[in-house]
Amino acid sequence: MRIFETANYNIIQHRRTGYLVSGMLIIISLVAIFGRGLQYGIDFRGGIEIVLEFEQPATVEELRSELTMPLGTMPEIRRLGVGRDLLIRLDTEMSTTEVQRIILATAASIFPDNPSRIIQSENVGPSFADDLRNAAIMSIIFALIVIFLYILIRFKKWSYSAGAVAALAHDVTITLGIFTILHGMVPFSLDINQVLIAAFLTIVGYSLNDTVVVFDRIRENSLIFKTESFDKMVNRSINNTLSRTVITSLTTLFVVTILFIFGGDVLKGLSFALIIGVILGTYSSIFVASALLVDLQQKTKKNIA
Repeated sequence: MRIFETANYNIIQHRRTGYLVSGMLIIISLVAIFGRGLQYGIDFRGGIEIVLEFEQPATVEELRSELTMPLGTMPEIRRLGVGRDLLIRLDTEMSTTEVQRIILATAASIFPDNPSRIIQSENVGPSFADDLRNAAIMSIIFALIVIFLYILIRFKKWSYSAGAVAALAHDVTITLGIFTILHGMVPFSLDINQVLIAAFLTIVGYSLNDTVVVFDRIRENSLIFKTESFDKMVNRSINNTLSRTVITSLTTLFVVTILFIFGGDVLKGLSFALIIGVILGTYSSIFVASALLVDLQQKTKKNIA
């Protein structure tokens, strides 16, 4: 993009503003996460998931209302694909067979001229759900540890690792906060499940790639502009890579937005997470990772002096 070909923005000079924005978003996210709690899907809390196929599109609201009393809980129901299939999720102590019988009988009484059948049924036990949840949390923590070591080995300084990992934790925390706040307010599922964990790990990978590109240019420029102050050299490096960063981000954002619009209800949670991740990843590689690198380097020099 031509406006970034000769970019010369004082980004590092305004890094305190970035800290303020990020700090506020993280605080709001943490308040939402610990106040409302993460909204786990069937994968992580246990329960039954059933896909009900109709010959013609059925009314979700009517079916949900009629199933609440016989099931003893309000099920989560949403459309799949072109609209003939409904995904029904619920957390209940009933057996899968009993739940299926109730759903089929209720659907038959509400829509007598619209036959239905169950085409998929999954039962996730509580203990298995706990194991999945713990494994998902450990996978994210392990990924951050490995990334810290990778950046440390590649750039030979802990300040690079700290900046990169802080940016990744920033992205994941805010994404979780947005999902928690918007849960139940949007017409698609924002439950935290295995698909969403895959999305979070994808966000980590995307954000890391952006950060490494900037860090590589910082390392190159540190050998070329040896007499320039570190903060100015980092600012120069960010401007050097700004065109590449923006073009890559916009291209990726375009793809995941198309996926969100046309991918169907099943993929909306995943694509929504990726949209947020692309935006946050681009922002954090500049205003979190690079900015923290400058402050940590300056603090290290002061301590040595």
